[in-house]
Amino acid sequence: MKQIRLKAMAKVNLGLDVLRRRDDGYHEVRMIMQTINLYDKLFISESPEPGIRMTTNRSFLPTGPENLVYKAADMLLTEFGISSGLDIHLEKFIPVAAGMAGGSTDAASTMIGINRIFNLGLSCQDLMDRGVKLGADIPYCILGGTALSEGIGEILTPLPDAPKGYILIAKPPVSVSTRFVYSNLHLEEVTSHPDIDGQIDAIRRQDFTDMADLCGNVLETVTISAYPEIQKIKDFMMKTGASGSLMSGSGPTVFGLYTNHRLAESACEALRAAQLAKMVYLTTFIGKNPNI
Repeated sequence: MKQIRLKAMAKVNLGLDVLRRRDDGYHEVRMIMQTINLYDKLFISESPEPGIRMTTNRSFLPTGPENLVYKAADMLLTEFGISSGLDIHLEKFIPVAAGMAGGSTDAASTMIGINRIFNLGLSCQDLMDRGVKLGADIPYCILGGTALSEGIGEILTPLPDAPKGYILIAKPPVSVSTRFVYSNLHLEEVTSHPDIDGQIDAIRRQDFTDMADLCGNVLETVTISAYPEIQKIKDFMMKTGASGSLMSGSGPTVFGLYTNHRLAESACEALRAAQLAKMVYLTTFIGKNPNI
């Protein structure tokens, strides 16, 4: 029986703009996605016993058909008529409901793992085409790295690796529903949109300071109003020397971008001492998905 271990990498949005609400209820977006060195661990084993059995280190997480990992596995097993079963264990480290694509990246890595275990021969694009049926962030989580994301998130254009620096991650002690944020987003009231093209240019020029300065997220108009602690963390990061600070995705995770390690370490220690966040991590960008 075959088995595989994978890292399911988290992401942040260096820029996030919402262009319009589509007739099908989805929102058309334009985002710059970035993989970071923070990850869950997945252990997938083929089993002679049919069915999918899933376990996790987090007791509050579902392990049945409502879990994206289970859904991703079931989709591929069904499509390819695989009679073998799977034993899947998820070690969760990425904060849940935090705007970091934790569930999507777990599903993406599950698809990559099953493709390898059963030698399905699916290309990266093949996996992405299937992944979008389960979630808009899954195609990006399969691709990884630095990318422009458009449509509902499934139209991806790889970009050069983002300029090197340090990223401080802070998850306040609240969870945010993506559905809540988008349902309360009133685009007609949004007066300022992030300069996505300008940020892409900064990335191409490898200008970390300009890239950080152009960080913007229109969803902050909703989430910060509901959870003002997000703004407090952003302000704290800027006061401790961040070149830019932003909420990732629909939140509530906040990140700060720092030019040097000593400055970032000092900010990390200060943020932990201030007890503004439940989880605090200091890490870096990742250039590509290590599973591909």
